[in-house]
Amino acid sequence: MGIENPQVKSVFEKYEVQVTKAVEHLKGDLLTVRAGRANPQILNKIVVDYYGTPTPLNQMANITVPDARTLLISLWDTSAIKDVNKAISSSDIGINPSDDGKNIRLTFPQLTEERRRDLCKQIKKTTEDTKVVLRNERRDILEAVKKLKKDNVITEDDVASFEKDIQKILDKAIESAEKLFKDKEAEILEV
Repeated sequence: MGIENPQVKSVFEKYEVQVTKAVEHLKGDLLTVRAGRANPQILNKIVVDYYGTPTPLNQMANITVPDARTLLISLWDTSAIKDVNKAISSSDIGINPSDDGKNIRLTFPQLTEERRRDLCKQIKKTTEDTKVVLRNERRDILEAVKKLKKDNVITEDDVASFEKDIQKILDKAIESAEKLFKDKEAEILEV
């Protein structure tokens, strides 16, 4: 896409940034879905009230995976163990922490078939929501391109060419979103 006009280039750059953000957001959301295997990213959204300051758990501890179904949280300040236990228990990850006074263990139970199906529905909805965001971004850039045509910045031929380029970017982003979904679905359904 050899876009010379700075106004058009700016519109396209903004579109590409928004599309990339949407796909990255989906990727982050899918990482936090518990799939029966221990995954430290599931703790990314947990925030602990640490001396009156909301602090992300991953900034307070070393999180390791000793085996396929266990996370070991080694706190740097063991005096915060009660606060961390409370934060994990009140989160939506669905795992009760157990501690020995120094470390916290999270043991992931095997997922039931019903829970696996529910998780697949949940990630499918998240993926569909991302596709809606992507299509809305396409609508916004198409409006911006048509406004440039109306303002005589670009020609009708340019509009047709840009519409094809915009669609290619959208198709690539939707393909990425679908791949992320399929990979996560396979991980969830793996017994």
